[in-house]
Amino acid sequence: MTDTMHIGIIGAGATGMAAAWDFVRNGHTVTLFEAGAEVGGLAAGFKDDGWDWYLEKFYHHWFETDDDIKQLLTEMGEWDQVIFPRPKTSYWIDDKIVRSEMSASALFLPISLFATARMGFAGIYLKLLNDGTPLEKQTAHDWLQRYMGPEAYGKFFKPLLIGKFGPLYQEVNMAWMWARVKARSLRLGIYTGGFQAFLETMSRKITEKGATIHVNSPVERVHVVDGKPVLTVSGEEHHFDRVLSTTSPRLLLKLADGITETSYGQQVAALRSIGAVVVVYALKHSLLTDGTYWLNLPADSPDKSQSRFPFLALVEHTNWLPREHFNGDHIIYAGDYVPVDHDYFTMDEDALAQRFSDTFATFNPAFNPDWIRKTWVFRAPYAQPVPGVNHSQHIPALKTPLPGLWWASMSQVYPWDRGTNFAVEMGRRVAREMMQG
Repeated sequence: MTDTMHIGIIGAGATGMAAAWDFVRNGHTVTLFEAGAEVGGLAAGFKDDGWDWYLEKFYHHWFETDDDIKQLLTEMGEWDQVIFPRPKTSYWIDDKIVRSEMSASALFLPISLFATARMGFAGIYLKLLNDGTPLEKQTAHDWLQRYMGPEAYGKFFKPLLIGKFGPLYQEVNMAWMWARVKARSLRLGIYTGGFQAFLETMSRKITEKGATIHVNSPVERVHVVDGKPVLTVSGEEHHFDRVLSTTSPRLLLKLADGITETSYGQQVAALRSIGAVVVVYALKHSLLTDGTYWLNLPADSPDKSQSRFPFLALVEHTNWLPREHFNGDHIIYAGDYVPVDHDYFTMDEDALAQRFSDTFATFNPAFNPDWIRKTWVFRAPYAQPVPGVNHSQHIPALKTPLPGLWWASMSQVYPWDRGTNFAVEMGRRVAREMMQG
């Protein structure tokens, strides 16, 4: 399609802004509406007094295999702003920290040498497999037990699956796990200044080319007039030739008139996801003194209230990036994935922060609550899709049945997992489709 269009975008996260980048470079007029106070969506960050860098509300990083973000930032002349330090990642097993990435320490895992070798060969197979989508016919629970063996599965992967998906852990398909293994690299990347700096750069680049971004502007309704989409924002109607929604499935169904009555709407409603809760701590001293950046914590039961640890991942951000960027603070993330009806979504912030920090002495006996200078709590009800067996057959198309309305979300990046690299890929893919008609 060569005619110039006026395109509306709901959401100024990585998906929406990546799409906008391609729209404006092709001569289209673009207006983005962001409900939050800043651009970025789930990848947005914040700064405390004295910090030089932004800190992400929900921990983020890039892998060296993330070609879509590399391509976008190269086009914007910004790729030289990305750095890839190598952090130390570990498991908490048998009351001690065990290195998890490939290293000499992998020869001394707390499982038999046979089980270690079996797990290693299965991991290599997954890494070399170019397309893991056919693996979606099996659950990760079944595949990992069969090929990595019950010993490795029970010690490493089952606790992680339970921690991530709770009672749904046996339903997640193996293609999702393949994608996690395939994309991973030892070095982890970040934009200089933090992800919010990257997002602000994207915002500046697209506005310089003519896009308009409205923050603090939640869309209230999407409907169709004379065959074209109309957005209602603060009671005012905005008419467009085409509209891209980058919202959650639930919000799409709430906003778009008549979509719930369609088979497409039923397909969207059937998508499953869970939420994320993160408590960020600024500490006066280091918690993980062995240098571990990411510590995976085991879950003992699908009922998380019965597990030893009340969260899934303990991340000491300043064991990856210099704490000088954060005015000398030692930054800790304590994060978990839980259903939206979980207590964590309604619990008082101070109580939640204390519940999580009550476990810190387990990892460092010297820890004292006086170490905590400040805490922040962030919650997102739509944070992790839950893909079941043969999930590819149930993913809604990017084009909705409503004239002029497209939808692109993390639920459609499958088999890849949520993250800004795949959000960018999704945004550029839907932009091509929208411009083609």
